[in-house]
Amino acid sequence: MDPKMQDNLTWWRGGVIYQIYPRSFMDSNGDGIGDLAGITEKLDYVASLNVDGIWLSPFFTSPMLDFGYDVSDYRDVDPMFGTLDDFKALLAKAHALGLRVMIDQVISHSSDQHPWFRESRADRTNPRADWYVWADPKPDGTPPNNWLSIFGGPAWTFDSRRRQYYLHNFLTSQPDLNFHNPEVRKAQLDNMRFWLELGVDGFRLDTVNFYFHDPALTDNPPVPAGSPKTLGAPDANPYTWQRHVHDISRPENLDFLKDLRALMDEFPGTTTVGEIGDDHPLERMAEYTAGGDKLHMAYTFDLLNAPHSPAYLREVIERFQRLAGDAWPCWATSNHDVVRSATRWGQGEDPMAYPKVALAMLFSLRGSVCLYQGEELGLPEAEVPFERIQDPYGKVLWPEFKGRDGCRTPMPWRQAPQGGFSRVEPWLPVEERHLPLAVEAQENDPDSPLAATRTLLAFRAAHPALVDGELSLVDVGEELLGFIREAEGERLLCVFNLGSKTLSTTLPQSGTLLKGHGFVAALDDDNLTLPAYQAAYLKLDR
Repeated sequence: MDPKMQDNLTWWRGGVIYQIYPRSFMDSNGDGIGDLAGITEKLDYVASLNVDGIWLSPFFTSPMLDFGYDVSDYRDVDPMFGTLDDFKALLAKAHALGLRVMIDQVISHSSDQHPWFRESRADRTNPRADWYVWADPKPDGTPPNNWLSIFGGPAWTFDSRRRQYYLHNFLTSQPDLNFHNPEVRKAQLDNMRFWLELGVDGFRLDTVNFYFHDPALTDNPPVPAGSPKTLGAPDANPYTWQRHVHDISRPENLDFLKDLRALMDEFPGTTTVGEIGDDHPLERMAEYTAGGDKLHMAYTFDLLNAPHSPAYLREVIERFQRLAGDAWPCWATSNHDVVRSATRWGQGEDPMAYPKVALAMLFSLRGSVCLYQGEELGLPEAEVPFERIQDPYGKVLWPEFKGRDGCRTPMPWRQAPQGGFSRVEPWLPVEERHLPLAVEAQENDPDSPLAATRTLLAFRAAHPALVDGELSLVDVGEELLGFIREAEGERLLCVFNLGSKTLSTTLPQSGTLLKGHGFVAALDDDNLTLPAYQAAYLKLDR
């Protein structure tokens, strides 16, 4: 490992983590599915982006009914992706390039093919009988309560072996583990220790607020009329009609997160980032990362939804600062579960200019960053015809919700058949609109989103205020977003024009325009003019 990596134990604080969806990154063996060897082959490209590490979505043994988020062996690689030796080779190559490696951990539920569940469902007296959440039917045979699955329908499925229902917050094939059982908690911590001992640098924790449930199985209340619905689920999903106060985000979770942090502290330099889907996401983020004894970082769906106006972004920042205390956020505008930001936020905007200024805003926020594969290329959401839909979520809620396949299509490497991703037809179709945006097409274009990403991340790394500085919002008018970042004696004013017209503002403080970030602006005394889709960074006078 690079000695600099060994010395930088807090690399994650302000770090930029590149998310890789293994099925769709690079196919090395010609079966139409991406794999670990393909990722290893492309790590030089990832390092060239100036990111600090990578996060790999699940590659563990799985029946793949939810594409790896249904794990049947927590300690091995699914043959679809390669072998454990392939993972070790990936880890070694990444570390040699100075890249940290984080991996997904899906511990709230397993596949129904996991040996634990096969034993648990056999009868009510076996050693793992209470490793999952089982409950008797109501006297009329209906489910124990009104809890719903995110993927549609009740969160309960009846099992004829035990004549009981089991809980599943997602697919019926993804039974929820019973974290009230200390043996379950220990087993999952031991599984994570296995990967830490192999040398991984941290974990992205799937559904980190879903580990515990109310053992009394109390019904969830409805969302009051006129109140906002749950973030992270489409409006067409009845899951959003409940307040999720009894099935998720239980207080017992905090003690488990402390146990997890104690494990991570045995491996200096490792980190955790938790995914939080909750009725009150920023409050939960603060709760889960405050105090230095739970998660290192967490992210919510506040920037993974549709609103993107300066007013909305100011409101998110203000709310986080009001609630956060010493919490540390990890911001993302796209991932493998939501419509790509170039479409979700940039619909109707300039398709080449808008993604660049959106990335500039993201890279300038206080916190760490997750950058999803293809965002550096400005990829729009792919159109996947119904007959090619793979995502079970999309099949259930079609056509109001088309699922998550549109953000999971293959990475376009070249302007060639299958985008240079594979030699054969891939598991999801390559989007034709992605080919002109392929890595090959952008590599030598200084005005491309790819060039902007590299420039912006180099600029960020050169300014401590952008990596780990404090943030304070400033008034630069309703149509612009502005804030000051400050650290180590450096004070930077960051201003963003996310719209399609030239805007001007009078600066609250005098400063000097900085260069080296790739954007243009004009400064006349304290009057700043920003053309459409531009950003300005000013070094403020003390």
